[in-house]
Amino acid sequence: MQLVIISGRSGSGISSALRVLEDSGMTCIDNLPVGLLEHLVNTEFRQTQRYAVSIDARSNLSALKDFDRLFEHIESRQVETQIVFLDARDEILIKRFSETRRKHPLTSDKIDLKEAINAETELLTPIQSRADQIIDTSSLSVHQLRNLIHKWVTGSDSLGTSVQFQSFGFKHGLPADADIVFDVRCLPNPFWVPNLRGCTGNDVEVQNYLAKQPLVNSMIDSISDFLNKWVPEYEKSNRSYITVAIGCTGGQHRSVYVCNQLAENFKTSQEAPLVRHRDLKTPS
Repeated sequence: MQLVIISGRSGSGISSALRVLEDSGMTCIDNLPVGLLEHLVNTEFRQTQRYAVSIDARSNLSALKDFDRLFEHIESRQVETQIVFLDARDEILIKRFSETRRKHPLTSDKIDLKEAINAETELLTPIQSRADQIIDTSSLSVHQLRNLIHKWVTGSDSLGTSVQFQSFGFKHGLPADADIVFDVRCLPNPFWVPNLRGCTGNDVEVQNYLAKQPLVNSMIDSISDFLNKWVPEYEKSNRSYITVAIGCTGGQHRSVYVCNQLAENFKTSQEAPLVRHRDLKTPS
């Protein structure tokens, strides 16, 4: 069992950090009461599941004081643990709460925001003292924080982006989920070749025809160059999915062939992309 504990003062980015771990395939629990840590470990100890939990000032205050004992029990079970503690300067936390108009969990009619932040610091000391990594988020953007968390926990620099290539026909409308659209209607059209009209871009006859067309090969090379340059930039902005739509008139010949070829080219440098032919009459 792997257990990652995300903690820190409110407003430091705990929720953003937890979402990164959820995207990486971990089972995540937000605001787990400290007292349930022991139950989680006892229940799931024999399983290989990977858990990430966030613990902060929303938890029971007396239970937070008991964190040291609970964590010693977890260590005695030889659970693989990591504690990441997020923090930021007091003035930054105050600014974030003011801008978002969120209520600090410790504020009340008798405790103002500054006092709540100070009280939270003391409450979370047992967790902070055991942290494997302390991250100051004062000057980090959300994207930078997500990358740091992902690298620390998984050892990978990239969060990863799933790419889907989708063919379609313009006469049926643009795909609603398309992020990038390429129009290949300028290419030679197999529809006007009598013996190819009833075929699709998945048929070898159409593939042989289009493979011999210089314009088709040039278009594929140009789109591939564009994607190889710009998809990594999308990844840096933490995009989880990108849909590249390739359109011809009816979505049967040119767009299908080009879509398939781009997916093949993309496999060499990226995770194998998904391929979908939205308007293809014959299943691929």
